Amino acid sequence: MNMELGNHNSGECPPKIHRLSHSVVKRITAGDVIQHPLSAVKELIENSLDAHSTNINVIIQDGGFKLIQVNDNGHGVRYEDLAIMCGRHTTSKLLKFEELMRLKTMGFRGEALSSISHLGDVTVTTITQGSVHGYRVSYKDGAMEHEPKPCAAVKGTQVTVENLFCNMAASKKALQNSHGDYKKIVDLVSRFALHHTNVSFSCRKHKATRPDVHTNVRSSRLDVIRSVYGIVVAGSLMEIEVADSNPSTSVFEMHGFMSNATYAAKKTTMILFINDRLVEWSALKRAIEVVYTKKLHKASKPFVYISIVLPPGQIDVNMHATKKEVSILNQGAMIEQIMSMVESRLRSSNEAQSFDEQQTARQSSPSQINTSMKANLNSKAMESRSKKVPVHKLVRTDSLDLAGRLQACGQTKFDGHTEKGACSNAVRSSVSPSRNPKTAADLTSVQALLAVINNDCDPAMMDIVRHCSYIGMTDNVFVVLQHHTHLYLANIVNLSKELMYQQFLSQFAHHKAISISDPLPLKDLILLALKEDDIDLEVKDDDNLKEKIAEMKSKLLKEKAQMLDEFFGINIDEHGNISGLPLILDKHTPNMDHIHEFALCLGNDVDWKDEKNCIQGISVALGNLYAMHPPMFPNPFGDGLFNYKKVNQLERGTFDITGVDAINNKVEHGMPSQPKNEWTEYEWKIQHFVFPSFRDFLKPSVSMATNGTFVKRVL
Repeated sequence: MNMELGNHNSGECPPKIHRLSHSVVKRITAGDVIQHPLSAVKELIENSLDAHSTNINVIIQDGGFKLIQVNDNGHGVRYEDLAIMCGRHTTSKLLKFEELMRLKTMGFRGEALSSISHLGDVTVTTITQGSVHGYRVSYKDGAMEHEPKPCAAVKGTQVTVENLFCNMAASKKALQNSHGDYKKIVDLVSRFALHHTNVSFSCRKHKATRPDVHTNVRSSRLDVIRSVYGIVVAGSLMEIEVADSNPSTSVFEMHGFMSNATYAAKKTTMILFINDRLVEWSALKRAIEVVYTKKLHKASKPFVYISIVLPPGQIDVNMHATKKEVSILNQGAMIEQIMSMVESRLRSSNEAQSFDEQQTARQSSPSQINTSMKANLNSKAMESRSKKVPVHKLVRTDSLDLAGRLQACGQTKFDGHTEKGACSNAVRSSVSPSRNPKTAADLTSVQALLAVINNDCDPAMMDIVRHCSYIGMTDNVFVVLQHHTHLYLANIVNLSKELMYQQFLSQFAHHKAISISDPLPLKDLILLALKEDDIDLEVKDDDNLKEKIAEMKSKLLKEKAQMLDEFFGINIDEHGNISGLPLILDKHTPNMDHIHEFALCLGNDVDWKDEKNCIQGISVALGNLYAMHPPMFPNPFGDGLFNYKKVNQLERGTFDITGVDAINNKVEHGMPSQPKNEWTEYEWKIQHFVFPSFRDFLKPSVSMATNGTFVKRVL
């Protein structure tokens, strides 16, 4: 192939210099600001934060190349500003250069939306407070394609970017990796959620029913870490703080979290915000890694979250087109102080190192193994000593044996033929089984929801679920499971919610029915749930308003009674009482302590206009009702035993502050029996009913490994 690149004869005239058109220039330089779909998502989230949003939702398709949609509930964009919204160097953040020195917003360059509109198709829907309707307008190459059109809109702004890098085929082909790109976006949203705890974030794939990231406004920072990064990370963190008010060195305040000596990871996770701006600081990252490498026996990579607040005059944010790097005055002194504090905290953590696995075992098994059990174990060890057993079989339990071993070491054993029967009878006194003869043809919406479950199922986690063994409970929510030589912590509430949801959909409209002997008034249940919400939120709404809301919601559910009974097995009689529920899992009845929440959810959260959303909403509500929620009473076993003893002894005036007697002695006859019975039945049902069903039926999604539902323990 002959290729001639710029070959000119010496006799020819030199080429003429001409000015490039604005469109060509902008397309060339747009790649400096938006280098990847991740860059576009970051810019749009920062715009939402600048708009004082408290709720930001991100939807992604094909890693962001096909679709990026960011919805917020901020102050919106004025109609007269829409014409220049995507123009180059147009911004509402500053007017004069001097304002850059005291800037408090994320954006200021006025290049992001312009660059995005040169690389893809942008549509903006927005409404401002007090407006009767919103406006929708599309942009291309920085200009409006048409006049803004009036439309219905919810508070805030929705920015939709489609076909990103569509006019740059080579760049798109080189960058595109749908799965990897989406993971990066999820990580970005997780970082914003961790820092901005006053904002609710969610991120999901297009058409996905459940988000991969979801946080609430009322969550603490540790709660967000636990939800997004997992319980192992959250349980390994130490709080850190540094402050300096000396102008001769540096003036700053720093707070955050760092992993302790027991944490181990393959790569460093460092989340850094400076003046609420997500940035990278490679010098600080390297310094912290050096400290961890020196202080720990092995080169463990840390997890670090740091938030630094500086006077605006000490930081230059105009260093990089993507604003991912900043320049800081006296950064050497700052790094030195932060390093010193990290080293000190890590040293104290290393000296007083204690492993979570040992603590967990003590909590789950407060008493020592008795001598007969030891003798039995020793005899078995002697018998097997002559045989060479593969390492992967040297485990605590056989995966085919569903009996847990932690309970065998505890003070209280549960007899499934006596106490369990008594507890079940107490529950079934108001709930008795009956048959529901109604059937219905399979609906396409149900098949679509089941397809989502199948597509999101993780094969590797499925293998763990199918062949794991139940060990026992560590606290009110988490159970220990074993697969080969690995231990896993599983959130039984989240797992049982998902199990019940999947089971209900798989048997849709073909359930047996449970009839409630004493029907429950819908209006009273909804009213109770509304009053509980007031207690949680510490607000006091008008009781008359609650009465009207409860009346309206109960009336709606009475109108839907025939459909609820025929397809969902939820029977509402002519008086507006719940008289029947579906039987989702054999021998498992719902937790009636949460029936009022279920009633409010049906009236408040179900989309009755869309078939698929309606089925999904009701199925999720049923999953929550039938989930294994802990009993309302405090746990009387383990550490809870001490609390019951303390109350008992304080009432008699004989409490020993050392607590030795309370821990070593047996439970006194004066201890309430109801908490003990309910917690014993709760653990028994998890082990003998829910766990076998969990092994047989659950299809675990990929997100369970990242949201703290299913966590591998590092030993």
